[in-house]
Amino acid sequence: AVPWSNPKSAVKGSFAPAGQPFVKNAEICRPFHATLVGQASTQALQGMACRPSGGAWKFVDAKPRKA
Repeated sequence: AVPWSNPKSAVKGSFAPAGQPFVKNAEICRPFHATLVGQASTQALQGMACRPSGGAWKFVDAKPRKA
């Protein structure tokens, strides 16, 4: 898992891979699980992020994680 925090919003959490990377539309994509911890709540998410070769990761999909 990779930790992160946003000092402006006071939200922090972590992202962890949830499967193997794969290629889609000439981008490398990977499913993930994330935990977001805010001042009032904690959320568990699942989703997918992709990036072009040499580019930055971007969220493609994120939704509440299924139990």
